[in-house]
Amino acid sequence: MIPESTPAKKHDPYAALRVRDFRLYILGRFSNTIAFQIVEVVIGWQVFALTKDPLSLGLLGLAEAIPAITVSLYAGHLSDNKSRRKIALIALSVLFLCILSLFFISTDIQNIYQKFGTLPIYCIIFLSGLSSGFLAPSVIAFSYQLVPQELAPNASAWRSSSWQTGAIVGPAMGGLLYGFFGASVAYTIAATLALIGPISIYFIPEQQAIVREREEKIIESLKKGIGFVFRNQIIVGALSLDLFAVLFGGAVALLPVYASDILKIGPEGLGVLRASPAVGATLMALWMTRRPLHGKIGKKLLYAVIGFGITIIVFGVSRNPILSVCMLALGGAFDSVSVIIRSTLLQLSTPSDMRGRVEAVNMMFIGSSNEIGAFESGVAAKLLKVVPSVIFGGVMTLISVAVTSRIAPVLRKLTYEELLTRSQIQNETK
Repeated sequence: MIPESTPAKKHDPYAALRVRDFRLYILGRFSNTIAFQIVEVVIGWQVFALTKDPLSLGLLGLAEAIPAITVSLYAGHLSDNKSRRKIALIALSVLFLCILSLFFISTDIQNIYQKFGTLPIYCIIFLSGLSSGFLAPSVIAFSYQLVPQELAPNASAWRSSSWQTGAIVGPAMGGLLYGFFGASVAYTIAATLALIGPISIYFIPEQQAIVREREEKIIESLKKGIGFVFRNQIIVGALSLDLFAVLFGGAVALLPVYASDILKIGPEGLGVLRASPAVGATLMALWMTRRPLHGKIGKKLLYAVIGFGITIIVFGVSRNPILSVCMLALGGAFDSVSVIIRSTLLQLSTPSDMRGRVEAVNMMFIGSSNEIGAFESGVAAKLLKVVPSVIFGGVMTLISVAVTSRIAPVLRKLTYEELLTRSQIQNETK
């Protein structure tokens, strides 16, 4: 008798969300993203209204990025040696307190500014950056423990879509709340949403502790983590692509110039331009929850970054607002593919006891490249003028793909099936 063939298992786009603990994580991530997007909009408007100095806005970003990058490696070490859940709870609680502090400052901001200038605000932002530096490696590594390995791509897509959706909703809420009700109401709503983060993590049980044969000294631990990243072609190739794409493709930093002088669409149009990448990224991330990763994901990652570079070039030369919006949205979609694949590569290529340190290195790549990318865009625009600088950034992004493809052939040839097999063997030998 001929046995009946086993029917192919149907892909479930909501597989990761069917895991209770992962749902709680996504709830906290989504609410936190909205909260801090609200704060970013309101604090930017407040500081510029007080100082009338555009440089003060750039200093806000640096005040947050410098401490986050500085502590990230040590935070990765802690994440791999202590309770990731507890670190995330403490960091999220401090971020909640930072928003409360901004609320109290906003109730008498003119008098505080006359006495102390913007120093109190920058100090709070510095503390929030410090907390974010400890939060990122622990909470991301913690989330990897919440779903089975085979659900990694689906979980990555939901992580990305929850963040991107929050990045669309948050700025709109921040602008409306500030415009109609004032800063105090906006900060109250943001603090309420931020409180959901630690509450969600609190209700997720502690995951399996990492067992070590001996306690590692911090220098030894950091060397081991950094060495693991730079010896692994898959990881270093994926991180390099992200670094150079963000570094040279930082057209977003120049959007105010495009809105006012090139496309001539005013501040309302600037809001549409800023939202466009997040809209494209969200739609792509949601689509990828229904299309599981398979096949040559290394080449797909390279093609996604190529697509991103091309959209930057077309946006740079465009004089049509509709075409410009479409290019930004398409660029966001390509970037979303890159983020999801890179996140999956990191999760499946990294042993559980190394994930905190690897995520810390990942954060340094991403965090530094965003800030330095904005700086590079400004310097290039000063030297080359705005449009040539954006085209230059797109071309350099394409060159970075060619170089990465050349020096990391393992990444270029990698398939998802091979990656999953490597991960299973790695776990069995631990």
